[in-house]
Amino acid sequence: MSFAHLGLAEPLVRALEAKGYTTPTPIQAQSIPMLLEGRDLLGIAQTGTGKTAAFVLPSIQRLVAADKRVLPTHCRMLVLAPTRELASQIADSARDYAKFSKMTVATVFGGTSINKNRQDMSRGVDILVATPGRLLDLIEQRMVSLAMLEILVLDEADQMLDLGFIHALRKIVKMLPRVRQTLFFSATMPNAIRELADQFLTDPATVKVAPVSSTAERVEQYVYFVNQGEKQALLTMLLADGAIERCLVFTRTKHGADRVVKLLGANGIPANAIHGNKSQPQRERALGEFKTGKVKVLVATDIAARGIDVSGVSHVFNFELPNVAEQYVHRIGRTARAGASGIAISFCADDERSYLRDIEKLTRVKPDMVKLPEGFMAEAARIKAARPAGSDVSDRPRDESGRHRAPPRATHAARPTGERPAGGSRPYSAGGAGRPAGGAGRPAGAGRPAGGGRPGGSGRPAGGGRPAGGGGGGGGRRSPAAG
Repeated sequence: MSFAHLGLAEPLVRALEAKGYTTPTPIQAQSIPMLLEGRDLLGIAQTGTGKTAAFVLPSIQRLVAADKRVLPTHCRMLVLAPTRELASQIADSARDYAKFSKMTVATVFGGTSINKNRQDMSRGVDILVATPGRLLDLIEQRMVSLAMLEILVLDEADQMLDLGFIHALRKIVKMLPRVRQTLFFSATMPNAIRELADQFLTDPATVKVAPVSSTAERVEQYVYFVNQGEKQALLTMLLADGAIERCLVFTRTKHGADRVVKLLGANGIPANAIHGNKSQPQRERALGEFKTGKVKVLVATDIAARGIDVSGVSHVFNFELPNVAEQYVHRIGRTARAGASGIAISFCADDERSYLRDIEKLTRVKPDMVKLPEGFMAEAARIKAARPAGSDVSDRPRDESGRHRAPPRATHAARPTGERPAGGSRPYSAGGAGRPAGGAGRPAGAGRPAGGGRPGGSGRPAGGGRPAGGGGGGGGRRSPAAG
């Protein structure tokens, strides 16, 4: 099936051909015909499945067909995204797809000049991509009006809720025309998303192209059991020989990401970090160097990584396991994109075993265990000796303010069942060489229903105050990583 067979107009098909896209993905094939009819839609699909094209392409066609002139400060289509990176990426894709359709596109998110946002909106735009915090700021300043909106899209809706955007979303929706087309797209389907969809969508069609909360089938998953203070040595050994071309490394905190970058650099492995404490130019530069291959290792926090869509990422390292199991799904979805295979490698310390069990329950996949590589203890001792005196405490997790916090208490048995596979080979490639022995070990137990993560922010630049209207996130300060 081609895109033309889905009912897309010639200018859109031509724009797709210019990008080298000829065959629609499952989410696109199922969503585009219904969206062209004007249906509301709830789309459940993992990252890397083509969700952006699934909602942007039919929306452009409907906007062109309606042929309405946009008024100053107004927009006809609003796409809400949880992070700056995702918003920027959606806007770039929209510009590519609208290349021959004469649709205007603008972005509004924190970390950029608000005066530039005002200028972009002064004449009005057809498609506005925004994070909720900055959008509400501009609405309060009367620089953005949603009165003539025709299409509303919430992308990564589950992450919106995790970041505490629910109050901001409800406030925004109250400003919209009652007659509109509303689209939700999400990689996971917690009960909160379903409840939100019931409130915002009208008789929606539902499209699911993968089991809810499942991990990408093409991602091979492995785990090393290693002490917290020895993780740095393990990561260095796995990256040192250059066999891994391009990888993402995930930490739970911003400070942890910076420490990993510093360690890798001290061992001759160039790396960049991307997180909320970085300025927007710093984040864009780090992502640009990663995309071009100048730097092959990008260390990221969960929030900042949403929107990273880089082809050729062969490996994802969970340097620290996420304390919210759903984040694991998003993390490993950064590899195995566009039909490629990928590898996810997790480092699990004793105080993270409960996190691993939660992940296994949610994904219904038990990662293969791998032996620590030969010579590991000597490398760990070398790195420990090279640290400045008294720096061991840096291995302890920190909260967002930078204070050290005690490790979480394990609520289950401390030791996993099953034997480690024979041999100490490292899972370097998806082709089979150096894989640990043993099968996928998929248990048959039911997945755990998704739980709400601790809200982390809502889209203001560093130093921002509370969300407009006294909203979300339990009163906590907004994280700059969210927009």
